[in-house]
Amino acid sequence: MKAILTRLFNHESLDRDEARRLMLGITAGQYPDTQVAALLAAYRMRDVSIDELLGFREALLEVCVPVDFAPYRPIDIVGTGGDGKNTFNISTCACFVVAGAGYKVAKHGNYGATSVSGASDVIREHGIRFTAHPDTLRRSLDEAGIAYLHAQLFHPAMKAVGTVRKTLGVRTLFNLLGPMINPCRPAYQLLGVSDLALMRLYTYAFRRTGTEFAVVNSLDNYDEISLTDEFKVMSLHDEHIYRPQELGFLPARPEELHGGQTKQEASRIFDAVLTGTATPAQRHCVLVNAAFAIRLMEPRKGIEECIALATEALDSGRALKALKRFIEINC
Repeated sequence: MKAILTRLFNHESLDRDEARRLMLGITAGQYPDTQVAALLAAYRMRDVSIDELLGFREALLEVCVPVDFAPYRPIDIVGTGGDGKNTFNISTCACFVVAGAGYKVAKHGNYGATSVSGASDVIREHGIRFTAHPDTLRRSLDEAGIAYLHAQLFHPAMKAVGTVRKTLGVRTLFNLLGPMINPCRPAYQLLGVSDLALMRLYTYAFRRTGTEFAVVNSLDNYDEISLTDEFKVMSLHDEHIYRPQELGFLPARPEELHGGQTKQEASRIFDAVLTGTATPAQRHCVLVNAAFAIRLMEPRKGIEECIALATEALDSGRALKALKRFIEINC
């Protein structure tokens, strides 16, 4: 590790196999927290290369607890985190809207490291018991349309570095890796990033993984479609910048998307969206993220039709029904 840190501090890069072996050492607990923290700090100050990212990903998928959802061809909707905006759980809420629209969702997430409420926080606030049991996960997919894969149950490395990440309190390498290491290897991935450099990095990386993907970024540095500014969407096939108004949405103000000061407050906002009592900004933000997820799976549909499908899933109560059935199965 000392030799690797020296190389990184000298602005050198690791090749794909070196990155893979380094991550395997972290998962095996070979390095003290201080060295792991130094490694994460080094990657905070310099860009990770595509080969490094893919090597780290290979290692984590190699040692993860696998789960086979291939027949379902599910989608995962996730942000990298670390944008400093402390929004409510927009991506996780959008997952239930997509499930309510009749699609299969395999959501991979963890506790918040840089915000009040991560995906696992809001899920746990609903009384969910995290599980890696394949029968329960498949039943959840079959009956609720969504299964939740808590990262620490599937990735020993996530648990091993949890304390370090929480102590650092900033976006780290593991924020970058999280969206790429869903243990079911979903067929589709909608990924939110906080800046255009990350958008390019993931676009190049996903092109080498065989995943159908779309990467989204609000140009005012939200790692999701926030509707607070123009936003860009890049996929395997094209890229486009959208204005909220051209999709029929009013621009949102940042304070309207704030997740509050506690996990309980973030959970109440989450529930308000699905029960129809949220503010227009909260509701529209979830709908537009769900719509672009649907469009990824249904590329022949226009975005307006996908917005209509997401809206109908929410207004009909089917998204809320998906949440309630999910709770029944997983509590």
